[in-house]
Order: sequence, then C-alpha cells, then structure tokens
Amino acid sequence: MARAYSLDLRERVVAAVGGVRPAVRWPPRPNLDEVRDALERIVRDADRAGAVIGRIRALIKGAPRRDERVEFNAAIRELVELTRSEATKNGVVMQTDFGDDLPLLLGDRVELQQVILNLILNALEAMGELSEGSRELLITTGKTESGDVLVAVRDSGPGLAPAALEHLFEAFHTTKPNGLGLGLSICRSIVESRGGRMWATANTPRGAVFQFTLPVHPEIVT
Repeated sequence: MARAYSLDLRERVVAAVGGVRPAVRWPPRPNLDEVRDALERIVRDADRAGAVIGRIRALIKGAPRRDERVEFNAAIRELVELTRSEATKNGVVMQTDFGDDLPLLLGDRVELQQVILNLILNALEAMGELSEGSRELLITTGKTESGDVLVAVRDSGPGLAPAALEHLFEAFHTTKPNGLGLGLSICRSIVESRGGRMWATANTPRGAVFQFTLPVHPEIVT
C-alpha cells in the first residue's frame, strides 16, 4: 500500500512546488513584498510535502501507524492551500464549507490527509479536461446523525458513467490512460481500516461527489 502511495506522490510534489514557476516571469525589479509572500508560500508548501514524503517513507519501512488527535477542518485547510496553485492553473474555483464543532478524530493525520489530497487532485484533473462550463470544487465537512465525521468533495467535472461506479474502488480499475488504478482503492482501504466507509455518487447538475465517514473515538469525544 505504501509503495503505491510513493508512486502517486510524485504528482503531488509537482503540484506543491508549482508556486516556484511564477518567479521566472517576475520583472527585473519585482515588488519585494510580493516576492516575500511568494517565498513564504513556497516554504510552507514544501514543508507540507516533506511531511507527507516522510510519513510515506516510514510506512514503506513498516513503521507503526500514528494515532493522534486530528482536527480535520484544520487538516483540510492545509491541503486547500497546498493545492490552490494547481486549482488556479486548471481554472477551478475551490471553496470550503466546514461544519462547526467538528469532533476530533483519532488517527494518522498525514495518512488521512492523503485521502483528501487524492480526491482533490482527481477532481482538479477531471475538471481540467472540460472544454466549457464552470469549474467548481467544494469540500464540506459535517456530522452524520450517528455522530460520525462526514467529508464530501464535490466537483463540476464530466462526472462518472453509471457502469464505472460499480468498479470505481476496485484495485487496478482506472479511467485514466496512464493511471495505475490504485488511488481510490487505497483511499477506501484507509478509511475502512479506521472504521469508516467511502462511496461516490453523481453531482447535480454535473460532476461527481466523493464522500466518506470516519467514526469518532469515544475516548476523545468532548
């Protein structure tokens, strides 16, 4: 599982360092405040990517999973900032709608972030292929009636064929020409290993919705 993630991470790192490219287009005398802001964003994105790489390396070596208290809204905000340049490059408007008083989760923060990161980048890639129409990505969090944390990633891309939904989370099933067909399968495995579930439906009027739930550990419920 970890090896598959290391392969998928190459594209994630490319997205993380995308903020460097505008530097080559700066005028001879750039605004120093803008330069400072850009460099700070690059450092933050590189640090986040480094954390993911470090955790994946640990997983490859067979290190035990971390169990820590995760504030999921904050964890997702980090990913929104990490992928904002990629969204801009694809002409996508990214928005969030976070539920209030979301309970803490017990799990591996970076591992759970990788699930969200995969869903975000899949949505950006799908919408990048559109020739017309709006490109919108909405990430929402909330609670189910049973108290589990519910996360949804909605896009306005081309959507999913009904036949594809049946096999979407199967290993080695992919709709991408160069895809390995492992990303969604691994995401679902991570979610289910934490006692949650993941599924996909059609978005209205166009696109797809990927959702998953994660249970709240009784020992950390406040």
